[in-house]
Amino acid sequence: MIVELSTDTHDLIRRAVLNWLARRDYSKQELQHKLSEKHFPADVIETVLRNLTEEGFINDKRFTENYINYRQNKGYGPLRIAKELQTRGISAGTIAEELKITDNVWFTKAQQVWQKRFKSHKPKDFKSRAKQMQFLQYRGFSREQIESVLKHLQIEQDSDNL
Repeated sequence: MIVELSTDTHDLIRRAVLNWLARRDYSKQELQHKLSEKHFPADVIETVLRNLTEEGFINDKRFTENYINYRQNKGYGPLRIAKELQTRGISAGTIAEELKITDNVWFTKAQQVWQKRFKSHKPKDFKSRAKQMQFLQYRGFSREQIESVLKHLQIEQDSDNL
């Protein structure tokens, strides 16, 4: 009788996980948390998640790639994305491998996010410059990326004044 209950629980957990994964990718930790909230036995959860990982249904690397693309397209920078991935249980090594914080793409993305938010309203004083820097920092861009955007703006402003 206990084996049947365990098998039923195993199948129930497996179906629930596959149903969630059919909608979007989840990290293994997120799935573990969702299942724990439903008060399933921890040992059965671990077994099911391990099996689904071996079968390729759960893949933290694939989740990381998709998550980075999703958040990057929403206008978030690498530092914020990295923090969010850490809270979802992704290892620092996987994050560093997939995120590539020093990649030039992030400089371009920071410029695009600035352009969308401030619509070419270049900072005229220290207060407006600080506000724009704070916005980009909140979005998760590095100091170097923010300074690059503002330096580019300064160069444009200087060339306009000539």
